[in-house]
Amino acid sequence: MNIIKLSATPSTNDYLKGLSATQHVENFTIVVADAQTAGRGQMGAVWNTEPGKNLTFSLLIKDLLLEINEIFSLNAAVAVSIADALEILQIPNIGIKWPNDILAGNRKVGGILIENSIKNNGEIFSVAGIGINVNQTNFNGLPKASSLALVTGREYDKDALLHSIAVKLRRNVAALLNKDSEAIWDRYHKKLYKKDMPMPFEKDGQKFMGIIKGVTKGGSLEVQLENDSIAAYGIKEVQLLY
Repeated sequence: MNIIKLSATPSTNDYLKGLSATQHVENFTIVVADAQTAGRGQMGAVWNTEPGKNLTFSLLIKDLLLEINEIFSLNAAVAVSIADALEILQIPNIGIKWPNDILAGNRKVGGILIENSIKNNGEIFSVAGIGINVNQTNFNGLPKASSLALVTGREYDKDALLHSIAVKLRRNVAALLNKDSEAIWDRYHKKLYKKDMPMPFEKDGQKFMGIIKGVTKGGSLEVQLENDSIAAYGIKEVQLLY
């Protein structure tokens, strides 16, 4: 496992993408940083972390050819890999909140950002950016944020957690390459936050009630509405109010 360790960088995703654009980089190379000064979440949201306290890394995945209607399968594989690694540490009540959050109970402890690129020679690669709040305990102004240390009252070895996630992700990516994603999706839906529970949502400023039934392989959230019809919403098209 090729791991590049940095003391600080604006974004591990950007660093790995830049490296891949200029030279050959081994598949499953990892870039991990003690501090990210311009980390990003989904749709450009800022991911702020306290230096040295958390796990922020990006992993290169080469030539994982997914059909457009299965593009979200890599997100599912990453989320399941993180959830499984956290459960080994006995972090309680781990959930996957669509589209890219990892929760412990009702608090966010991690996030995922996947970016795909095509090089001039036609090579396709994905950069999976992962952030886990590990030993940080101060989240002033972020009432929905938490960390592994806050949840359990103990500190964790970030390098061991990195290795555990990477090993599980490599196995799950191999399953995707072999067109064997059903076990991943089954695990994903078992961990899907608030699945089969009535919950409030908001779309275009309008609030409504619905029941999460699942997520499609294309990444749409399937919600059962009050008239029992099933609506599919794209990323950032609808917000779960919790």
